[in-house]
Amino acid sequence: MAKFFTPVQINEFKECFSLYDKKQKGKIVAKDLITVMRCLGTSPTFEKTGELDFSTFLTMMHRQMQQEDPKAEILEALRMTDKQKKGYIQASELRAKLTMLGEKLTNKEVDELFKEANVKSNGTVNYEEFTQMVTLPRSITDPSAMTGEFTLHTMNVMVGRCCIL
Repeated sequence: MAKFFTPVQINEFKECFSLYDKKQKGKIVAKDLITVMRCLGTSPTFEKTGELDFSTFLTMMHRQMQQEDPKAEILEALRMTDKQKKGYIQASELRAKLTMLGEKLTNKEVDELFKEANVKSNGTVNYEEFTQMVTLPRSITDPSAMTGEFTLHTMNVMVGRCCIL
């Protein structure tokens, strides 16, 4: 199952998984599964019992992520913000929403996000281009391809605020 994830994603999953591995035996209690998956930005709705190892957890994360489409969710949230339906919103409006609603991003995180997406802080944001840019996978072979530290967590924060935008 690891073949479906980047090394960065696997490390992030492992780190979160380890926080709930209370006995430090490479397993979590199934009742913590939904919490761990939500911490990683998915929205599971199922119930499990027993214990799960990390390999089983990766399989479940892959299935859950296949069912969800963060790009479509972000695009829809940004479309709802575009009252005139022109295909763009003000950068200042997007910054305000990202720093004041839901799980708030810091101004530094928004600056990094805008820098990676080539958004001028005083301009407008073509939200289809913006969504395309922020949902592109990081290049594993060329780390300089993305200049900031935009992480899966930041992406998950954006997806998590879709209903509040």
